[in-house]
Amino acid sequence: MAATKENVIELLTIAYSMELETVLNYLANSVNLDGVRAEEIKKSLAADVNEEIMHAQQLGQRIKQLGGLVPGSAAVKLGQQIQPSDNTTDVVGVIKAVIDAEEQACAHYKKVIRATDGEDYVTQDLCIRLLADEEEHLILFRGFLKEYEGN
Repeated sequence: MAATKENVIELLTIAYSMELETVLNYLANSVNLDGVRAEEIKKSLAADVNEEIMHAQQLGQRIKQLGGLVPGSAAVKLGQQIQPSDNTTDVVGVIKAVIDAEEQACAHYKKVIRATDGEDYVTQDLCIRLLADEEEHLILFRGFLKEYEGN
């Protein structure tokens, strides 16, 4: 059974919140991490912040096109992701948190893709493109983890 327009707006609003939470956590980690080993991770996270903001903007535009409203700060649901650590040299912890966030994003975009299949091709196309970006980040950070864990 295809999702209603209201269901699609709800799914997109969840994705929007996820992207904003990712921006906050990536920004915090790109600034807070310390140490020589952290530099490449910090650079990658800082670069990803702009891409994640762009994702949120695209989701917001689609929500509006479907007749919904983009939530403000009081309505955005945060706190679903692993939060930045007080240990500013825990590079592996940051990498694992990024992997977790990207896996959650991929799973959610796949859910939206399935919900819109055969019904809302524009939303489906948007989510396929966003899924591709998230999978790219996931592969990059899995590679970082391999290097840090020696696998």
